[in-house]
Amino acid sequence: MTITRTLILGSAAALAVLVLAIPSRPEAAPNAPAATPAPAPAGNCKAYGGGKCCSPDVTLHLSKDAVYAACEKTDATYLGEVGSKDTCKYVFKVAGENEDSTYVQVYSPIAKEVLEKPTDPFMSFKKVGKVWVTDKAKSPKAQAQVAGSTGLYMAGRGYFVSIAASTKVCSKAQALQLSKAIK
Repeated sequence: MTITRTLILGSAAALAVLVLAIPSRPEAAPNAPAATPAPAPAGNCKAYGGGKCCSPDVTLHLSKDAVYAACEKTDATYLGEVGSKDTCKYVFKVAGENEDSTYVQVYSPIAKEVLEKPTDPFMSFKKVGKVWVTDKAKSPKAQAQVAGSTGLYMAGRGYFVSIAASTKVCSKAQALQLSKAIK
């Protein structure tokens, strides 16, 4: 029996050491990783019509301030921006005009293959500096589109920038000035 008592007492002592080595209070569960906060809107974002602020990845190609400078707009006429993944639409107030047609829209998606020159079966383009600008309509139906907005296109590496500037916000001459600010 002494062997049995020795084994039992030895086992009990080993068990006691293990129990004492474990902390008396339960450890808190590891902290769950904090949710990544949404990126703060760049600058002084003013969302329009319940829309979201524009992504800085899009606004870096054409800023609101560049539109202000080229199209002679101010905070007083600026209604706000509507952003989505690859698009930013700057909306302006123009007297007597519907706000659905008073904007400068920037579209800049990531693309595997980027065309050096825009192709459109309904309008022609001319190159001005580093940017292609809509020139003429190729059909009577496209004439209204060419008259209502100026299209600008610039190819980049892995992306392109396409801009539609309403002629109610930027005249054709102002859109040419705007083209110099495209990055």
